[in-house]
Amino acid sequence: MTTTAPAPTARRVPEAVHRRRWAVLAVLLCSLLVVVLDSSILNVAMKTIASPAPTGLGATQSQLEWAVNAYTLVFAGLLFTAGLLGDRFGRKKALLIGMVLFGAGSLLCSLADTPGELIAFRAAMGLGGAFVMPATLAIIMNVFEREEQPRAIGIYSGAVGMAIAIGPVVGGILLAHFWWGSVFLVNVPIVVLAVVAMVWLVPDSRDPKPGRLDPTGVLLSILGLVALIYGIIQGGQDADFTTTHCWVPLLGGLVLLGLFVWQQQRASHPVLTIAWFRNRHFSASVVAIGLTFFALMGVTFFGVFYMQSIRGYSPLQAGLLLLPMAVGQLLVSPRARHAVTRFGVRATCTAGMLLIALAFGGFMLLGRETGIWVLEVLAFVQGVGMALVMPPATVTIMSSLPREKAGSGSAVSNTFRQVGGSLGVAILGAVLSTSYRDGIQNRLGALPAALRAPAGESIEGTLGVVQRVGPRAAGLVDPAKDAFMHAMHVTAFSAGVVAVIGAIVAAAFLPGRVGAPGAAPGAGPATGPGAAPAAAPGAEAVPETAG
Repeated sequence: MTTTAPAPTARRVPEAVHRRRWAVLAVLLCSLLVVVLDSSILNVAMKTIASPAPTGLGATQSQLEWAVNAYTLVFAGLLFTAGLLGDRFGRKKALLIGMVLFGAGSLLCSLADTPGELIAFRAAMGLGGAFVMPATLAIIMNVFEREEQPRAIGIYSGAVGMAIAIGPVVGGILLAHFWWGSVFLVNVPIVVLAVVAMVWLVPDSRDPKPGRLDPTGVLLSILGLVALIYGIIQGGQDADFTTTHCWVPLLGGLVLLGLFVWQQQRASHPVLTIAWFRNRHFSASVVAIGLTFFALMGVTFFGVFYMQSIRGYSPLQAGLLLLPMAVGQLLVSPRARHAVTRFGVRATCTAGMLLIALAFGGFMLLGRETGIWVLEVLAFVQGVGMALVMPPATVTIMSSLPREKAGSGSAVSNTFRQVGGSLGVAILGAVLSTSYRDGIQNRLGALPAALRAPAGESIEGTLGVVQRVGPRAAGLVDPAKDAFMHAMHVTAFSAGVVAVIGAIVAAAFLPGRVGAPGAAPGAGPATGPGAAPAAAPGAEAVPETAG
């Protein structure tokens, strides 16, 4: 009797693309690194840009904030639309357009003569970044087979964490040797080399049946996200979410996004399939990603002040002290898939969120004289926690959708990440500022009335006033540092609570082990009520020939 060997599984990715998949990933990581790194590198240059010309641009505090926020506003507001356009017209085209815009914006920023020009060119960079981020992840999903996607996404997630952590280090090195514009100019040669490699290596892919474009849905999504992010930014700047120019755009953004959801449920060709969110694995994963970046941006925010204002480290030294966070992510992110295989997505992500919460608990124990090695351990633990959340959650999101919707799925993931990070800076920044102000207010009576308000805004404000007034105000230094430490502990506790909520969400709604009932990550598109439909044979977005 003869037996027939089982037919090999048909390859869904063309062999020519499959052979060069790791080279494609390396090129895509260059685009990812330059976009994410720029978000953190600018923080180091703020003080220099605020200096009078020719050292800087003489930017005011408000202008500095908008140099950051102009990028965030455009980037977050257009992420979803950019992902949709990439699915429709081709992800390689979207990636190349985004890289060119980002590179041109970087060059113009380095040549800016006024703060207003810098703000405008930063917005142009945000437009480019909005096209790059969703296209990058969507292309990864289309050049790797299902079984290799967790490893590829683990490397992708590790690169995101590394870029965030090394940004201040790179910025500090550049500013030590060159002028302030070098933190932008450094992007240009990387962009040029990456674009050349992308034209040669990266295949194109698109949704073969995108349907008609829904301009009403696109407009509502853009206006809603821009208004929401603007309100969050204003609340963070004012440390008060009750001001009119904060709650009005916040409320307006939520109303517009509500109209967007209502309109999408009734549209014949929706830009966002609302049914995706009925899949609890998809919804829980995007929430987990948002909460993870809420925590990351929060710790980066108050950690920098702790290291520089309290411990006296330089910007470059502070950046180096955050490297253990990047090391934790680099070591664990590519290996998180092994934990998922053994324990399941639910257990892995829950453990990661609990580690993040544990790190915040450790921040509550830091004092003015605590050994710096404690901070290094906490940063490493935070990095490991993030590495256990980001890759499994991202794989779960992308595996819940058919491949032709990879750009839209990536855009949803990146939008939640950006909104989560913005909320982390705004809300935790408001908690830090309010708590600090309450702690220092009753010690400012000896200062001239005109200096009390700026002295009470932040630890940097107090120390700046002390430096200006001289020995008469020297007695404020210790109370200011004590007030900041208390404020940091309150903020760390608040962030820890958010991380615990994330752990509860992960434990309640994420899938278990592959092969267990209800577990589906990495095994194909989710099924069941409300899940996205699997791509029909021949209907998926198969990569085209590169070049």
